[in-house]
Amino acid sequence: MGVIGEGMAEALKMLATGDPEVWDITLRTFQISGLATLISVLLGVPFGVFLALKRFPGRGVLASLVNFGMGLPPVIVGLATWLCFTRYGPLGSLGLLYTPAAMITAQAVIAFPLVAGFTMAAIQSLNPKLRLQIIALGANRWQFLWLLLREARLGLLAAVIAGFGGVISEVGASMMVGGNVKGLTRVLTTAIALEVSKGRFELATALSVILLVLSFLVTALLTALQQHRRQPQ
Repeated sequence: MGVIGEGMAEALKMLATGDPEVWDITLRTFQISGLATLISVLLGVPFGVFLALKRFPGRGVLASLVNFGMGLPPVIVGLATWLCFTRYGPLGSLGLLYTPAAMITAQAVIAFPLVAGFTMAAIQSLNPKLRLQIIALGANRWQFLWLLLREARLGLLAAVIAGFGGVISEVGASMMVGGNVKGLTRVLTTAIALEVSKGRFELATALSVILLVLSFLVTALLTALQQHRRQPQ
């Protein structure tokens, strides 16, 4: 309890005094994970809706791959991304390895199946008669999709929460493709791992507290939005 107590006190001290390095790492963590979540939502939601509504050969395989990807070890994603961005990889000419862009890419790949899987489940959980009713009312394709997404908004917000939670806590892939470079790619999770390896457990605990607070605040905001939408109109 001594290490935990000292770590919490250190976290409050660093936040209260405006420690520039801590604030820089915290802001970078939010930026990288936030952008990765946004990308995964922009790609994962349409893909999840597509899998939920369409019937075609190979659909079961794609759905299985999405569900498989939801439990894919992040370190495997990190390795695959590293191999793509390394000098002799297919995307090596872009020079993105050990940059925030590589971290965003890896985290977006991690979050994509989470968002797509939750979206697919949310759309499929709707009453099938709802689709027929929307079509009977004369809605065009875009109106049809919009109304379905609106009805499935609780599940879609759950998809966003799952995606963000999956990347904000990720360390293996971020360390592998970002390199934990101070002032460039160091985020809270990689900083925690570094401090633990140095035996600075109080500082690692302090950074862990900050990470938990950041994760809770974002999740609480999304949850409040989700539950507010659930209230009767």
